[in-house]
Parts: sequence; C-alpha cells; structure tokens
Amino acid sequence: MPQSRPSREPSTEIAESAQHLVKDHRLDAVQEWLEAHPPHVIADELARMDAVDAGVAFRLLHKDRALAVFEELEPVHQQQILEGLRDRSFLDLIEDMDPDDRARMLREAPAKVAKRVLAGLSSHERRMTSALLGYPEGSVGRYMTPEVVALPQDLTVEQALHTVRTKGADAETVYTLPVVDSGKRLTGIVELRELVLNPPATMVSTLVVTEPASAYATDSAESAARLMRETNALNLPVVDSEDRLVGLFTIDDAVEVIEAADTEDVARQAGAAPWAGHYMAASVWQLARYRALWLSLLLIAATLTVGVTQAFEATLEQVAALALFIPMLIGAGGNAGAQAATACVRALAVGEVRSSDLLKVIWRECRVGLVLGSLLAALGLVVGTVFVSATIALVVGITLILICGWAATIGGTMPLLAKRLRIDPAVVSAPMVTTLVDATGLIIYFLTAKAVLGV
Repeated sequence: MPQSRPSREPSTEIAESAQHLVKDHRLDAVQEWLEAHPPHVIADELARMDAVDAGVAFRLLHKDRALAVFEELEPVHQQQILEGLRDRSFLDLIEDMDPDDRARMLREAPAKVAKRVLAGLSSHERRMTSALLGYPEGSVGRYMTPEVVALPQDLTVEQALHTVRTKGADAETVYTLPVVDSGKRLTGIVELRELVLNPPATMVSTLVVTEPASAYATDSAESAARLMRETNALNLPVVDSEDRLVGLFTIDDAVEVIEAADTEDVARQAGAAPWAGHYMAASVWQLARYRALWLSLLLIAATLTVGVTQAFEATLEQVAALALFIPMLIGAGGNAGAQAATACVRALAVGEVRSSDLLKVIWRECRVGLVLGSLLAALGLVVGTVFVSATIALVVGITLILICGWAATIGGTMPLLAKRLRIDPAVVSAPMVTTLVDATGLIIYFLTAKAVLGV
C-alpha cells in the first residue's frame, strides 16, 4: 500500500525520455531509467503509455519494485498491466499485494479476471480478499486493511511491544494499535509512540484513548475519510455491527477516497461525466464521449431560452435596445447561480450543511443574491445610462437585483433538494443551474421591461 505520496507529476523531459526509450526498443536504457526513478514517477509514466508499451516497461522491473509501482497505479491501469501478464509473475504480483489494494483492483476488473485472480491466491489471501469484496460498494469495508495488530487490554507495555514485533511484519501499519476485549470488541486505541516512550511495566490500559473515532464497515468510505480529516486521525478503526474490530482504514486510502470523490464532483460540476484513468492516456474519442451526453442535455435545456425570447418577440420589436443587455443579464445571473451551487455542493460534501438546512440556505442565499444584485445594479445603471437611456438603465438595474437574488436562491437550493431525493448533489452542476437561470432570467427581464416601460 502506498504511503503519503510525493507529487505524481514528472517533468516533461522525464516523461518524454521514458516513452521514447520504449518506442525505440532501447530496453537497457529503459531499465536504467526505471532504476533511477521512484515508484510514483514510474507509475505516472506507465499511465501515460499505451497498454503494450506499459507492459514492456513493467516487465523490466524487479519483483519488489514492480509491486511498489503496481500499487501506485489506478485500477484501470492495473488492468492494462495484468492483461499483458500471463505467466507465474501474474500470480506472484497479486499474491504479494495488500488485501485492500487487491480488492480495490478486483472490484473494477471483469468478472473473468477477478475469478481467475481469486482462484490463484493462497487460501489465507483469498479469504481476506473475499471478505473485503463482500462489503457494499463504496463502503469503508472495501477499503480497510484486515491485517491489523490488535492488543488485549490487560497487557503491559513490554508485552505489547513484543506483540508488535511478532505480528507487525504482516500488518500494513503499526502506528495505530486498536485495543480489544476478550470478545474482540474495540475498547480504544493506543499509538505506538506511547508504547515506546513509557516504562515497560506500564499497563496498556492506562495509555488507551477510549471512545476513539471509528466507523462501521458498511459506512460510506467518503464519510469515513472526511471523519479522519476532521479528527486528524492517521488510521481509523473499523468495526462490525457488534463493535468487533474488523480492520483499519488507513490515511493513504482515505486520501485516495477523498481525491476520487472530489474529482467526480469537479467533473459533474463542470457538466461532464467522471472518467477513470490518466488524462493523457485517454483518447480524444473517450474524452468526447464523457462530455457529449451532458452537453447534449444542456443544449436541449437551452431551448427554453429560445422559447422565452420568442414569446417576448413583440416586446423586443417595440424596444430593440433591450436586446443589447440580454448577454450581460443572463451572464450575471448564471454566474451568481453557479457560485451558489458550487458553494452549496462543497458545504454538503464536507458536512457544513445538511439537507434539513434547506430553509436556512434559501434565506441566506436569497439575501446574498440581493446584495450582489444591488452592487451589480449600480454598475448596470451607469452602463445603461451611458449607452442607451436612463429608463432602460432602470430596467437593467431592477432586473439585476431580481435575477441575482433568484439565481443564488436556485443555485443554493437545488443541491439540497437533490440530496433529499438521494441524487448526487454534484449532478446538479453549475452548467445545469446556469441554463435554468438563463431561461427564467429572461422572463424576469422582459416582465420588468413591460412593467417599467409599459410595452
């Protein structure tokens, strides 16, 4: 399992040299390059290559280094590497992986590959991997490590350290040591630092942090990861429904879970489907496919704007100057709505807002929008007066206040309503809010014009 990772972005010179060496079949030079760079850089480089070149380079790695590099790869790229391995090295690589990394890879693998991998594992490794795969998709049970050094609560520090030395080699981490009773129920945790710094005769029970932050194995991995961030925990004990210890959720997995969740949210907020894998390794058609559906839906939704404009065509014919300010008004409204939606999605993600806060958010965002609208209206009055007339400027000013208030309210409300309907709030993306605000903003504009100008 990779620990805290350095930057995964190699320099352009590094990236180009590795790919060119493989393309030119200079395998001795490729091997030298692999030996000269750390696993995270090699993994990034393999992710940039096509499947054939990546497989060639990966086969040149020594066994231990190959495992370190393999665990740095995303599952989609691990699949590419495994497709090129059909000999004993395939089974050795999978056998040596940590159970949680193995389960993470297999949950995204084709059924035939997963079945073949499980069949080739030793009984002990197969049992641990199958147990992890038995937890619900997206749960912390899928990400935890079952290889944990658990301490009975009646040990001395000397006995506890002996237990760590005896069993620690098979565990993924020994920095956080869960303490359990005779029924393996979690009673607390003790840090390795405390054992090292205290006298050998000290009872572990006097050093235990009782009621530590923990998660049930069926809890969301994302919520568990954010709990770790809030509590500054390096590792989070994971228990079953009867509070028996079943594993540890480690900080490196928590970081990956949050990164994946944030990446998905950013993609959806930008009006695109999230994709797995390295951006540079994705083809033009793959990237277009992920974006095409949302763009098509947004284009269809944008026909509302066309319909509104057509409905108020007579108003535009009487006061043609109104058309000059349409881009400015729908742009301001769309931006105000997008800002509110982004802020609300983020607040939901980090737990600052709950779906039960709907009315509070509506009241808050409405006021924020009106304040912003008033500021923009002052500018709009100046612009409208300079370019057209004071009367048109008044229409623009009033419209900006109303549109910004309405847009901020819609932008802040839609993610919470989506959450209540069990829809990912990020799906209610900024482009979707902007498109809706564009159509409704035009209605506000033309109705205001009719009221002020009497047309």
